[in-house]
Amino acid sequence: MQSPLFNHGEQQSQERYVIQNPQLLRVSLTGQDDVLARKGAMVAYQGLVDFDGEYKTPGQRRAQARTGEGLDLMRCSGQGTVYFANLAQHVHIVEVEQDGLTVDSAYVLALDSTLHTEVIAVDSQYGVSGSGKYQLNISGRGKVALMTSGQPLMMQVTPEKYVSVDADAIVAWSTGLRVQMQAQTTNSSVMRRRGNTGEGWELSFLGQGFALVQPSEVMPPQNAAIGQGIAAQFGAGQHGSHAQNQNNVWN
Repeated sequence: MQSPLFNHGEQQSQERYVIQNPQLLRVSLTGQDDVLARKGAMVAYQGLVDFDGEYKTPGQRRAQARTGEGLDLMRCSGQGTVYFANLAQHVHIVEVEQDGLTVDSAYVLALDSTLHTEVIAVDSQYGVSGSGKYQLNISGRGKVALMTSGQPLMMQVTPEKYVSVDADAIVAWSTGLRVQMQAQTTNSSVMRRRGNTGEGWELSFLGQGFALVQPSEVMPPQNAAIGQGIAAQFGAGQHGSHAQNQNNVWN
């Protein structure tokens, strides 16, 4: 049998994490270090691999219930090769080091089991009750695979050049950055959010590091609801500011 399909065979590599193609992640298991992956993200595997639900501590369960932010994971262990994907989202591998990574949990496909995760809050500039955005802080040393809707934009942040990003388009940023949630409004009309421009809350980053932005605000990875805490009320979550503007919430 002949077909161009046979050109898409397995990538041969000694690396633990390999981008099989832009939408597919290949992870090698040696029986020593497990990998944690989004539930249901396995599309194929070879070898002797076990899949089990990942235990959440009582603190993690409380944080997820309160904020809507957290990871629903499965633990993959054994010896073999596992392929992960989520609705053909673009996959990117990030090496987490001492500076750490802050990310919306909806965009995490897989990560090393040695990494530590913690829910943190981003406050609004105006102190509006309930307008914060909850994110996931990943620390330690290891790799994490992120997903984006389309090819992303990596923006460098320096002390001389700060960056502002739509709260619905941000995927991840360097944990060491100073970040503030704000809207381009006056304090007296903050609830109106830029009138009828269609733009909503944004995150401003200062310091030294990077901010990763996806070219999508309305279509996040499906089966991965982002920002279902109180931030969603203010356009910083699932369906974001566009959906809320369509419902005339702010006009």
